[in-house]
Order: sequence, then C-alpha cells, then structure tokens
Amino acid sequence: MKRKVTKAVFPVAGMGTRFLPATKSIPKEIMTLVDRPLIQYAIDEARAAGIKEFIFVTSRGKSALEDYFDDAPELENSLRKSGKTALLEMLKQTNMDSGAIAYVRQNRPQGLGHAVWCARRLVGNEPFAVILTDDVIAAEKPCLQQMMEAHAETGGNVVATMEVSPERASSYGVLDVAEDMGSMVRAKGMVEKPPMGTAPSNLAVIGRYILTPNIMTNLNRLKVGAGGEIQLTDAIAEEITAGNPVYGYRFRGQRFDCGSKAGFLQATVAFGLARDDLRNEFSQYLTETVALQKAAQ
Repeated sequence: MKRKVTKAVFPVAGMGTRFLPATKSIPKEIMTLVDRPLIQYAIDEARAAGIKEFIFVTSRGKSALEDYFDDAPELENSLRKSGKTALLEMLKQTNMDSGAIAYVRQNRPQGLGHAVWCARRLVGNEPFAVILTDDVIAAEKPCLQQMMEAHAETGGNVVATMEVSPERASSYGVLDVAEDMGSMVRAKGMVEKPPMGTAPSNLAVIGRYILTPNIMTNLNRLKVGAGGEIQLTDAIAEEITAGNPVYGYRFRGQRFDCGSKAGFLQATVAFGLARDDLRNEFSQYLTETVALQKAAQ
C-alpha cells in the first residue's frame, strides 16, 4: 500500500546573495512577487497537494520568515474595525495552525542534499515532498498536485522535469532516460550539472520532488558531490543504482527561476498580467514602454 505524502521540506537556509543588498535585512523567501512573498506561493501549492506538515530548514537571519506565518492580532483588529474584510481574509490565508510548521537549522551551507538531510528526524520513515521556493510555477493545477496524482499511480521517487536547451543543461540535474511514457519518464540515471555537451538528455530536474525515506538513508553517507556540496541528485541517483524506481514528471505549467533577477522580473510580468485587477493598466504600461524603446533605437 502506497503511503500518502503529507510532509513537505522547504530548504530556505540560503543567504540569497544574488539579491543583495535587499537580502541583507530580509530573507529572499519574503521578497514579494506582485503582492505575495515567494514562500506563500510554495505554501499554497503544498496545501493544494494535501500537505499537512511543513518543515522549514532555516539558518541565521531568517526570523522574519518564521514571523510571517504567525497571527497578527493588532493588524487583524485594525482591518476588522475598518471593514476591510477582503484584506482580512487574505491575511488569514498566511496564518498557519500551531504545530503545522516546524523549523530546523542548517548551521553551515553544505548543499541541497545536506539541507534536506537536516529534516530527517521530522520526516521519519515516511515519503515526503521537497519544494524549492526559487522555482515558482504558474499552472492551472498546481505542480505538486499534478505530481501527487502521478505518484499515486507509480509510487517510488518522482521529480519534476522540463526540457532545456543543451547549453543550459549544465546548470541542472539531468535525467538519463530509460523509458519515455509521455508525461512520465523512467530514469536509469541522474547527473548533477553535467559538463557542457555531456548531458544524457535535455530533461532537467527542477525544484519539486516526491521522495521515499530511502533518500534520507542515502544522504546519511554524506558524500560530497558537484561543487563540493552534498547533492540531493546523488542521493536520488543511488536509488536507481539500488534498483528502486525514479520517475521524471513533465509538469503542465510555466516555471520561473526566481533565484535569478531576470527570472524574478519575468515572473513579476507574467503574474501581474494574470491578475484581473492589474492586467489592463500594467499591459498598457508595458506596451507603451516597448514602443518607446523601439522608437529610441
């Protein structure tokens, strides 16, 4: 019997140096995409997929991230007195029940695999999801929910994949495909950041995973991999070596790399244009801006 996945790990210990000086005083995960912080997009996606327990792997300087999910009685009372019910409801969506969130610390940055390993005692002997908040996915059905439905059929380990150009493959973990079944592929190997021209396919792994507890056992060996860090990809690849299934899932949706400035700006435009209350004014501004740029060339 396949166990239902109800726990998710959110590795949020990174310092966000690509967004300095903004991240000098606030965690990158609190930076807002339109009017919601990145972490809220991840939490909403996890909730839609049936996640009940949220495990954050944090580090020093992340107290604002922890505070974000607390109740704000004074603010709520002010909104209630002002009759701003819509804003009050929106605010309530950011609150988390007592005990639903747990925090563990990663004392030193040693890679994604090490960050996930830090949550091993809270995960226990259960399958679990991993969500990277840098990857924001616009989708009609949330990406993790799509993956949960696929996982219910296959079991094993499931990673979200998307096709990338050959020159970009060296920036990702890449699947070596044994069998292509359309939306799902069965992997016979995984390579983290393969040197240019050596990638076994153009299917890159992005920041959504559903993993068996075996992954924690593999991470216990704490082998250093690409970039001198402990790689989650290596722990997943060990599952394939051991004869356990690993699948890539081609999700339906558009992924934005909000870990980069260009990706963050692209996501801002896409999510802004998707909003009924912003679309007309924002679209007009963008059209006029592009026209002015062309005229100046």
